[in-house]
Amino acid sequence: MIATDPFRARTAIVGVADAVDPSGELDGTVRSLEVRMIREALTDAGLTIADVDGVASCISPGWAPSLELAEYLGIAPRWTDSTQTGGSSFEVQVQHAAAAIAAGMAEVVVVVYAATPKSSFKRGTGGFGSRQGVLAPTPSGEFEVPYGMRMPMGAYALAASRHMYEFGTTSEQLAQIAVDSRTWSSLNPRARLREPITVDDVLASPMQASPLRKLDCCLMTDGAGAVVLTSAERARDLRRPPAYILGTGTCTTHAMVSEMPDLTTTGAVVSGADAYRQAGLGPSDVDVLQLYDSFTITILLLLEDLGFCPKGEGGPFVAEGVLGRGGSHPANTTGGGLAYTHPGMFGIFLLVEAVRQLRGECGDRQVEGAEVALAHGSGGVLSAMSTVILGTEATR
Repeated sequence: MIATDPFRARTAIVGVADAVDPSGELDGTVRSLEVRMIREALTDAGLTIADVDGVASCISPGWAPSLELAEYLGIAPRWTDSTQTGGSSFEVQVQHAAAAIAAGMAEVVVVVYAATPKSSFKRGTGGFGSRQGVLAPTPSGEFEVPYGMRMPMGAYALAASRHMYEFGTTSEQLAQIAVDSRTWSSLNPRARLREPITVDDVLASPMQASPLRKLDCCLMTDGAGAVVLTSAERARDLRRPPAYILGTGTCTTHAMVSEMPDLTTTGAVVSGADAYRQAGLGPSDVDVLQLYDSFTITILLLLEDLGFCPKGEGGPFVAEGVLGRGGSHPANTTGGGLAYTHPGMFGIFLLVEAVRQLRGECGDRQVEGAEVALAHGSGGVLSAMSTVILGTEATR
């Protein structure tokens, strides 16, 4: 493929930070964690809050997350973004920020997220319920939840069941994805779950929404993270090696899973194709994958839709451990949402780890020679897909 897109490598991620703990809990309020992440990511980049003229955030108790955060920081940004697409919000915001910087609408943008569902649940002040939206005036609350749809795992169970029916995918194949995640988390001292597991361990874990078992499902933890973007020109003079934004793409297909056009195909088919086209690269050029793993079936669908294996062949593809340490397609090298952390939305952590892999900063879990990383967020119930391709070189 030949890259001709004018937005290719015009911008870069130059600073990253994340906060997690093996206990699954963090001290501090959501706002204090956001500020901490912004400061750490800016320090990582060699910048200060005075350099920031763009803010992206999607979580706030009020009506305008990015505005309220900017006010708290004491800055008057030229550009803000409060886009909320669930777990893919941060990949979408990176796409928007990269376009804004390339267009001269901002120079330094911070994208940030923090949530404390585990701590809040223990305090009795929140957490995530299994029947979200029962009383809310939403389409899902009216048309899906009353019929026993356990959310969110019920929606993913529908996709897994359909994939099994159409293509012969097995629970054992899905379980291997969880096993591979632990080969990475076992090397990560900050991961929530570090003990190695087997396929039999996954199959023996309690059923949550058939065919998905407990170890097919992501964690519920506290967590926070941030990334800093600027122009490629400015990035060359900063503290850390830049991770150039080579390509991006976004596609949304539905809100309710009952309206998903095809339970076995996601919008990643479109978002991935757009990102590859902009980058001038293909799946074979990607050295390390950071894929949203809300559930094991999410990973399998994304591998197919992003072109790493043909549609319907995800089961046999993952069965040989290709995603784990030493595999041909190393993925989710922190341990992912299945084993590292998952504070409701995991997309920011995909970006942070992708950048660290390209910098060679990951120690025992480092993928040798990683030059191209793909971070892909999935929001809602397989609803909103966003792909970001990063590289160590602006041209290739």
